[in-house]
Amino acid sequence: MPKLIQIEHLKKTYLVGKVKVEALRGVSFEINTGEFVSIMGPSGSGKSTLMHIMGCLDYPTEGKYFLSGQDVSKLNDNQLALFRNQKIGFVFQQFNLLPKTTILRNVELPLTYNDTHSKNKKQLAVQALEEVGLGNRINHRPNEISGGQKQRVAIARALVNHPSIILADEPTGNLDSKTGQDIMKMIDKLHDKGNTIILVTHETEIARYAKRVIHLKDGLIDRDEVIV
Repeated sequence: MPKLIQIEHLKKTYLVGKVKVEALRGVSFEINTGEFVSIMGPSGSGKSTLMHIMGCLDYPTEGKYFLSGQDVSKLNDNQLALFRNQKIGFVFQQFNLLPKTTILRNVELPLTYNDTHSKNKKQLAVQALEEVGLGNRINHRPNEISGGQKQRVAIARALVNHPSIILADEPTGNLDSKTGQDIMKMIDKLHDKGNTIILVTHETEIARYAKRVIHLKDGLIDRDEVIV
């Protein structure tokens, strides 16, 4: 399989007052197109920092991050925002839906930033919602659906641009265990259809839906295991 992601000696240092905090201390790994990878570790392990860099939401202090052959660390803020919109679909723990607009409009939102024609926007958004089983709810608002359905909307929004990767950050964190399992089964099906999934979690049970788990500890890779 072709390499989709290359992380080379990635470091991230924050200044907290006058104290330097090394969130990442030299992380290197690769992810191939079509893989399903979990990144997990305890609080303070560096997984959230790594997720922000991989999601093009932050820059590394040192090292390189290549996505689809592009050295992301060399992009300016505007280029990074465009690249993020085109290449990455996000699924967040908090859903991050606009509460006063319809589910359809929420899913259309990523298309607004890449000049997709309005007629095509609706068609693509409806298709994405149908894929997650919510084609009959397009005119509902987020406060009219359940938590599990909100996360399905978030997944549809992540899919609508046909991104290179779907980056799921604690996607079951706000859900009960049964609903969480339903969401993970849906994410697993998306992987079966060829999507590249990167899942950030601290839950071992959730991480094991992936085929590979990268464990972080103190800003370094503790181990990188393949799930059989």
